[in-house]
Amino acid sequence: MNQYTEMNPNQLVQYLNKPSGEFTKQDIIRYVEDHDISMINFRYCGWDGRLKTLNFVINSKQHLDSILTYGERVDGSSLFSFIEAGSSDLYVIPRYKTAFLNPFSEVPTLDILCSYYNKDGEPLASSPEYILKKAHQALIDKTGYSLDAMGELEYYIISKKEELFQATDQKGYHEAEPFSKWGSFRREAMLAIAQAGGHIKYGHSEVGNFVVDDLEYEQNEIEFTPTNIEDAADQLLIAKWILRTLAHKHGVTVTFAPKITTGKAGSGLHVHTRLMKDGKNMMVKKNGELSDVAKKSIAGYLDLSPSLTAFGNLNPMSYFRLVPHQEAPTNICWGDRNRSVLVRVPLGWGGNMKMAEDANPQQKNITLENVDRQTVELRSPDGSADIYMLMAGIAVAARHGLEMKNALDYAQKTYVDVDIFQESSKKRLSELNHLPDSCQASGEALDSQREVYLKYGVFTGGTLDGIINYHKSFKDKNLRESLKDKPEELLKLVRKYFHCG
Repeated sequence: MNQYTEMNPNQLVQYLNKPSGEFTKQDIIRYVEDHDISMINFRYCGWDGRLKTLNFVINSKQHLDSILTYGERVDGSSLFSFIEAGSSDLYVIPRYKTAFLNPFSEVPTLDILCSYYNKDGEPLASSPEYILKKAHQALIDKTGYSLDAMGELEYYIISKKEELFQATDQKGYHEAEPFSKWGSFRREAMLAIAQAGGHIKYGHSEVGNFVVDDLEYEQNEIEFTPTNIEDAADQLLIAKWILRTLAHKHGVTVTFAPKITTGKAGSGLHVHTRLMKDGKNMMVKKNGELSDVAKKSIAGYLDLSPSLTAFGNLNPMSYFRLVPHQEAPTNICWGDRNRSVLVRVPLGWGGNMKMAEDANPQQKNITLENVDRQTVELRSPDGSADIYMLMAGIAVAARHGLEMKNALDYAQKTYVDVDIFQESSKKRLSELNHLPDSCQASGEALDSQREVYLKYGVFTGGTLDGIINYHKSFKDKNLRESLKDKPEELLKLVRKYFHCG
């Protein structure tokens, strides 16, 4: 067993003794035979951003080989709003590298993510997963850089109130049991996600916690490690399904909704990225300083940030989270370690640090290798996001930044080195542009920037039209103001979009 596989929690990786990216059809068949797998589930993402399921009972080796080779037909008009019933047949074809042992099935079952193909056997040009693939490939072809990404998945667990060890309201950050009630749930979910192929950095309780009547709301977060942006999207999609299924098993509710009440922390889906070349992180120079490549990508994110909300903030409640003077960003700017900005450069591990030796004086000469951990963090998206479309938009924005003639000047003009909400920063704040404040404004922003997304055939015009019209249909430009003193009306909206994304 090699170093990569020996501690990998994915049981297929361990048994087959190879990375999941190298799985073949014969590998899947061998695992099924050797582990008495009874069923195969095809999984694929619908237009609503949720995983769909097609179940197969394996009745022979020939049958297994057939479904792994030919896939199956599905009704595309029931999965995507833009496909007409008269020409709706699509193929779903399994991607072997995504196979994992279903953690919930009562009988041994393998789940595999699928891609969509049209009647001619070509990738469905408008499917979210294929748009992401095209966006990433265009970045690679035009710039020579690939893109790694990872998400910070925030969610609330809602359960019956417990009287013992109540956490302090809105002070739940990294709280532990017994004040944090759902740490064991989080750990169970993390293990299931890791066994399904997710690369997890860590999990913890988050700021948000509050009580309403007899219900207790506790916010948690699971953060991933950077990986190929296409795989990062797959992992987030599976993680959300696992968290919801596990919540149902425990008899509680999980929501990724961006805002579930006023005055309490909302849930974001912050996305970290890094540009890679020949296996090396190109975001920093040898001395640990941020590289020009990183600054250009940041410029792209900021320049396209108004339209990126059309992929990352998909219902009116998103814009109750993106409000001025809160931790969620509204101003188009970036900075180092600054949580009031739209794009944040997190604390890195540059320089000749000897922290481990200082903390452990009995241990000398701890080797510090070159640490490729620097990322930049886009803080506007939330749990309503269409994950594939969001990641595709981010890949387009990174490429756009590298192609911008004035990218470095733009990055310099939009950099802030202070908390922009301080009284002393009023002048600087007035110089910055702002994110859209409604779905309607978000759709208009995408309409105005659509040519960047159409470039190189990444997005299709019909897909963009559908997203733009979807956002404009909310007619919510003045919704925040009109519901300011109407808590009952606001609660109706919360309930409507409670299970978004």
